[in-house]
Amino acid sequence: MSNQRRVLIADDEPLARERLGRMVSGLGGYEVAGEAANGDQVLAAVARDMPDVVLLDIRMPGTDGLEVAEQLTAHPNPPAIIFCTAYDEYAIRAFDVQAVAYLLKPVRREALTEALGRAERLNRVQLQALQAQPTEDGHHLSVSSARGTELVDMTRVRYCEADQKYVTLHHDNRETLTDLSLKALESRFPEQLLRIHRNTLVGTHFIRSLERLEDGSCQLRLADIDEALPVSRRHVAHVRQWLRDQ
Repeated sequence: MSNQRRVLIADDEPLARERLGRMVSGLGGYEVAGEAANGDQVLAAVARDMPDVVLLDIRMPGTDGLEVAEQLTAHPNPPAIIFCTAYDEYAIRAFDVQAVAYLLKPVRREALTEALGRAERLNRVQLQALQAQPTEDGHHLSVSSARGTELVDMTRVRYCEADQKYVTLHHDNRETLTDLSLKALESRFPEQLLRIHRNTLVGTHFIRSLERLEDGSCQLRLADIDEALPVSRRHVAHVRQWLRDQ
């Protein structure tokens, strides 16, 4: 079986695909797994050929590269994404879809080599994290981030806070972003997380007390956190019941 990393090249310009193909073929340890000229072809090729890396243009006919990358992040084993584009204004959005690198055309051999190496290191980290992840205790969450794949012990999470499209996990004096919704986290970790607000889940291991303020509102005190967290009116009864059951 070949140990070469398989690279899919996606660009609507044939000359650009040809140039990238020559560069990839000239690097030891990599082979061109196929080509695509638009977003739909990329998605079909990834599903069919399962490449390790996609060199992805952004401005393509139909589904653009950013939309393709967003869909690929939902795959159970997504390829690493390296954007190769003539436009620099999409770099921040490229980070949002967890791209490994953002290369400007004309892509230099040195930059491509470094980006592919970064993708390979990321794949190794992901593999190690998945191998280390407990499969039965239900206490851990594997989160892809700019640092690679991070394994979060949900019993160490103080609270989860939703902000637009991301949720921040506050744990052990650190913060980790995930694109999982609060609803998904609540469903997946019912023993570790308790809903206190439409934007907040708290770690059950750290709940200390429910306080009622003079204005009638309530807040929750957690261990290791100085500030109390607001409890919405619709969740107060549920929180009280949880405290009575302990």
